[in-house]
Amino acid sequence: QVPLVESGGGSVQPGGSLRLSCAASGGVRSRYGWDWYRQAPGKQREMVATISTRGQTNYADSVNGRFSISRDSAKNTVYLQMNSLKPEDTAVYYCKHDIDWGQGIQVTVSS
Repeated sequence: QVPLVESGGGSVQPGGSLRLSCAASGGVRSRYGWDWYRQAPGKQREMVATISTRGQTNYADSVNGRFSISRDSAKNTVYLQMNSLKPEDTAVYYCKHDIDWGQGIQVTVSS
């Protein structure tokens, strides 16, 4: 198991930005990429963004063009830059690496 720790969440007004970080405190599995998911109250958890081992990225339609996933392999850390945030982006965000999940971090977008 690889412990994953998210940080960078919080509250922001619509149109604002946040950057989430997910650090793997142990080693990472180089065969696997990284994912960000989110879960809003009363809704199923959904994939937000993925980055493969080769650096290929993929985004949910709802965030494409606003969110950007990246990674720093030297730091065993993956990031989610979130711009032009909307109230519907409010959710608990989770990072995932292989079968391991972070504990989740709250993002609230509200005026």
